[in-house]
Amino acid sequence: QVHLVESGGGLVQAGGSLRLSCTTSGGTFIGGNYAMGWFRQAPGKEREFVGRINWSGGSPYYADSVKGRFTISRDNAKNTVYLQMDSLKPEDTAIYYCAVRLGIVVRTTARDYDVWGQGTQVTVSS
Repeated sequence: QVHLVESGGGLVQAGGSLRLSCTTSGGTFIGGNYAMGWFRQAPGKEREFVGRINWSGGSPYYADSVKGRFTISRDNAKNTVYLQMDSLKPEDTAIYYCAVRLGIVVRTTARDYDVWGQGTQVTVSS
């Protein structure tokens, strides 16, 4: 059973940066036929797609709201995927979740992802 653990959240001023980590354990990504996604959920709102990347590192894809400010990368040796967030805005405040899905077709809907982490809070002050 794959487990995902996010870390790196916190409080930052607008314009600042944070790097979130998502460390995987309990499974193997044989053949690389997996994709990692990042989502976020603000109070009273639905879970929102942020970005995704293949476990192999290919096909990064981002929501328009974060394109040019957020970057996803991975370190397979550490079984970790990162979300680098720059030029943060107060509207980026949310709980951020990483998730994994079998298959490398680009998917941006939460129901298409199979295993989720517990989330990490990001708060951006104005």
